[in-house]
Formats: sequence, structure tokens, C-alpha cells
Amino acid sequence: MTPQEIFEYKLRWKPGFAVALHSDLDVRGKAWCRRALEQHQWSFTPWTGVYEHTFYFENIIAAQNFEMEFGRYARSIKINED
Repeated sequence: MTPQEIFEYKLRWKPGFAVALHSDLDVRGKAWCRRALEQHQWSFTPWTGVYEHTFYFENIIAAQNFEMEFGRYARSIKINED
């Protein structure tokens, strides 16, 4: 996929499933996503909370696996799509 195609694809599934991760672990979180997923299946937004970054996933299984990988440093976020 080209960068433009990836961008457009992400627009179709976002916000998807969100997991907040402690800000100290952002590099490890990105590394996990690059290893486990395709580029179009996840997204990252920094500083969404105090000491917190948010990772967004296209499917719930990826979000749950990510959350399990980081244990107490990660928590899923309910997204209100009203």
C-alpha cells in the first residue's frame, strides 16, 4: 500500500479499538505493533492523557493482545462514537 492508501484505509476503521499505554513504554509499544501487525492495522497518538499515549487498532484481537503484552501499564479505552 502507498502512504496515501494507508491513510485512507485507516480513516475507514478509525477510531477502532483504543488502548492507553504508559508514556515511558511508547517505543516498546510501537516496536510490538511493527512486529505483530501491518502498518495499516494500527495507529498511535501521543500524549492523550497524563503520562499516557494511545494506540488504536483495527480489530479487537490485536487490541487485546497489545493490552495483555503490557499488562498493568496498558488499559483499554471505551470510545464514544456519538
